[in-house]
Amino acid sequence: MTRFEDFSFKLLVVEELMYRSEALTPRFNWFDHLKAQGVDDPDDYSYQDENFAEILPECRDHFENLLIPRELLDSVTTILVDGGNEAFMHAAPSWDGEDDLFDVRSLSDLDLVPNLRKITAEPHWFPPGAEEVFAARGITLA
Repeated sequence: MTRFEDFSFKLLVVEELMYRSEALTPRFNWFDHLKAQGVDDPDDYSYQDENFAEILPECRDHFENLLIPRELLDSVTTILVDGGNEAFMHAAPSWDGEDDLFDVRSLSDLDLVPNLRKITAEPHWFPPGAEEVFAARGITLA
């Protein structure tokens, strides 16, 4: 099993494979998951004070345990980083995008996506020195 060291980086890969290209299935939807668990009001559950602006434990477990086949990892050539990424929304439904909750803190997972060539993002999503690391690997940060 391929293990990611940085949860946020994994969510970026999931965003590309599950929500953008739809190559990784089944598509995870937090609200549908809650309804299937018998939660009558997913919005109320998701936006409770103790859940505010945090990654919900059930979602973290789901995404951390999500297996991504090597051939899908090899297919990732672009990544989009935006506060509105669906993977972020399903991991932390009440997150407002105004803090560093999903900032990538380690670039060690770049080896898992060897064909990555373009990241569309502001540099602040990544640790200091990321732009040089990307350039050395032939990855454009736009």
